[in-house]
Amino acid sequence: MIAHFKPIPPSELAFDIDGVVADTMTVFVRLARERYALNHLTKEDLGCYDLYECLDIDREVIDDLICLTLNDENTLRIPPMSGAPDVLTELSRSGPLRFVTARIWPESIIEWLHMILPEVDSKRIRVSATGSPEAKLDILKNMGIRYFVEDRIETCTLLAEQGIQPILFDQPWNRIPVPAGIPRIESWRQLRQWVLPGNGG
Repeated sequence: MIAHFKPIPPSELAFDIDGVVADTMTVFVRLARERYALNHLTKEDLGCYDLYECLDIDREVIDDLICLTLNDENTLRIPPMSGAPDVLTELSRSGPLRFVTARIWPESIIEWLHMILPEVDSKRIRVSATGSPEAKLDILKNMGIRYFVEDRIETCTLLAEQGIQPILFDQPWNRIPVPAGIPRIESWRQLRQWVLPGNGG
C-alpha cells in the first residue's frame, strides 16, 4: 500500500486505459459466451496477462475474441471501471487527463473516453497509443509523468526500474506477488484518496 506516499499531483499522473479505466475483459467474457458458448468462463478465470497460458481454449478462438473485443463496435460497449468517470472528471478540473495505451489504433478508445466523460472538455483528454506495452516508458518520460496507473505487472516493473512510480490496478491477471515498491490499488475510490485527498470522498 502507499498510505505513506505524499498526495500525487494530478499533473504528474497518467493512466493506462484497458483494465484500468475500461473494464475491457468483461466484454471478452461476454463475447466468449455469445460466440463460442463458453458459458463457464468468468473474468476471474483470466488469471494471467497472457491469455494463451491461462485459458484452455484454442489459440484461434482467443485471437478472434481479442480482435472482436478491441474492434470499434465493441470498444464503444465496454463499461468503465466503477468510479473511474467520476474521479477522472474531478481530475480534469486540475489539468489535462493523460492516457497511454498499448493499442495500435486509438480512435475508438478516444471516442469511448469522450462518451464516458461527457463533462470533460475534449481538449483535456490526451491519448498516446504506443502499439506495445514496452513502448510506454519513453512516452511517459517525454511527458514528464512520475506516476502511472497500470494493470500489467511487467510494465509496472519496467517503469519502476526507470524511475517512474507505477501503481498496479488490481485485476485477476495480476494477483501474484509484486516487487517491493509497487503498490496495488483495488478501486478508483482508493486512488481518489491519494490524488484528491482534500476533496472529501
